[in-house]
Parts: sequence; structure tokens; C-alpha cells
Amino acid sequence: MAGIKALVGLSFSGAIGLTFLLLGCALESYGVYWPMFVLIFYVLSPIPTFISRRLSDDSESSNACRELAYFLTTGIVVSSFGLPIVLARTNTIKWGACGLVMTGNAVIFLTILGFFIVFGGGDDWSWEQW
Repeated sequence: MAGIKALVGLSFSGAIGLTFLLLGCALESYGVYWPMFVLIFYVLSPIPTFISRRLSDDSESSNACRELAYFLTTGIVVSSFGLPIVLARTNTIKWGACGLVMTGNAVIFLTILGFFIVFGGGDDWSWEQW
């Protein structure tokens, strides 16, 4: 039952994060949909970790494959926070939209981190069974 509660909580927080992203794009005073490109980063961010967990041995505390995956994931996350700032500095979007998108980014990436914490272990509730 704890796994179901965690899944519901993660889906709720993901919906809140996407709501902030959509508010940054769709409010009448902002009205520009360029910040939606951060959705690409949301899809790309867990991929290096999935690949490294599939390829690396769990016997070691740290290895090069896992460290490279953390490095690539960090680059993707930093890029997703940098894109709205660059768009706001070039006056493509307004600073209020940038703030909403950055809030949405924080919530979504904390949701992704929560997914890996809750379902990343090898016990009876893991992401492999979904």
C-alpha cells in the first residue's frame, strides 16, 4: 500500500509542476510557448541513469559508468534551468514566465528524484515491475 501512496504523491507533484510550466506559457500576459521546450529536458534527464543502472554492477560503491551518468544528468538539469533564463534575457519571454517555468522545473525534477528514491531500490516495489 505504501507504493501506491508514493505513486499517487509523485503523480500529484508532477501535475503541479506541469501546471506551473503551462501557466508560464499560457497566461494571457505571457502568451509565448517557447518555454515548453523544457519538456525535452524532462524526458532526457532520467535516461542516463536508466542506462547506467542497467549496465553497471551494484557491487561497487561507485564506478565510471554511474559517474558519467550523474554528470550527464546534471548537465541536462542545469540546461533546463538555463533555457528560461536565456529566453528571458533576450526578451523572448517575460521574467514572470521565467519564474513560473523555473518553479515548474524544480517541482518536476524533485518528482523525478523522488521516483528514483522510492522505486529505485531492489526491494518488492521497484520501477522494473511497472
